[in-house]
Amino acid sequence: MEIEVLKNLFETYKEKHLYHRYITHKHIEPLFSKLVDFIAVEKISESVLKKPIHGIKIGHGAKRILMWSQMHGNESTTTKAIFDLLNTLLNESKATSHILNTCSIYIIPILNPDGAEAYTRVNANLVDLNRDAQLLSQPESKLLRKVFNEFQPHFCYNLHGQRTIFSAGNSNYPATVSFLSPAQDENCTITSNRKVAMEIISVMNDTLQELIHNQVGVYDDAFNINCVGDTFQNFNVPTILFEAGHYPNDYEREQTRKYIYISLLASINYISKNEIDGSKYLPYLNIPENEKRFFDIIIRNAKLDSNEDLTDIGILYREMLKDDKVEFMPKIEKIENLKDFYGHKEIDAKGYKVVNEQNQKLKVDNENVFVAINNEIFSLLLK
Repeated sequence: MEIEVLKNLFETYKEKHLYHRYITHKHIEPLFSKLVDFIAVEKISESVLKKPIHGIKIGHGAKRILMWSQMHGNESTTTKAIFDLLNTLLNESKATSHILNTCSIYIIPILNPDGAEAYTRVNANLVDLNRDAQLLSQPESKLLRKVFNEFQPHFCYNLHGQRTIFSAGNSNYPATVSFLSPAQDENCTITSNRKVAMEIISVMNDTLQELIHNQVGVYDDAFNINCVGDTFQNFNVPTILFEAGHYPNDYEREQTRKYIYISLLASINYISKNEIDGSKYLPYLNIPENEKRFFDIIIRNAKLDSNEDLTDIGILYREMLKDDKVEFMPKIEKIENLKDFYGHKEIDAKGYKVVNEQNQKLKVDNENVFVAINNEIFSLLLK
């Protein structure tokens, strides 16, 4: 599928009612009404706090794809992209009509509605659902396994979001989108079904390189059978981890949303048109592995005190839910030489003293909205 076609489809079918980082069941429930006349939408279970969890099935083809999003409640970008995708498929344009004839897609748009409402990674019992694949101690984990067993997918899409700290390799390029074909054994053997997942990821990477060159990474494939992706891969079902990361100045994750959408549609299109055997997996091995090379802000060449040597100040935003909106609070993470790191925003203190708004010395773990550099006030908040 051509890049311009993918971009135009996104702009045409983007779900306008979903925006920013805070996406909960109350945001997606009104969207079900325009889906139910065309596809199957059903309540399939409840969360710990008895919030409904829904499943959506679209398409009637033989190739079965299972997707789930917001397993971690505060990772919502992929959920937005799912509804953009559904809008696209429902409109049955010439570019996508073949997908519904060849594929059946089952989607759980928010697996962890309690975590989504509280804007936390964990569920209401403070359990990370992505470490509960073996114990199956939580109702949400049991539900996902039940859907997996009943739907019997040929491909699994495990949809997540990642922090702003990640780079694509050891570079100053942010990992805007990252993938992984999870390991299925301790030796991280490149098995036949891992190769299938790798081949699909390679196709998505080729597509994304035309849009966000050098901004795609892969995760370390260290094996953890408690993770859902590793478990499903261990069941010999090709499984792909998607991670929605940072695009410059896109803390709302609206640009990243587009690249996740393009990845989803490009990969499903590839599945629909090909019998994938994993023979084209090798390009996957050339995708750079994610590294933690970024801060949200770095203040370079700073003095904390007139008598101290120059240093750097690394600041990360802490995401906070306030009045149903995610806000970003600057927090000092490191004060040291950060020559091997990059800032999404960089400020050169030029050797001047840097203090907080009260003219006090900066310290690690301090939250600072403003700093003063040579008596000039700088805001650290997002604009």
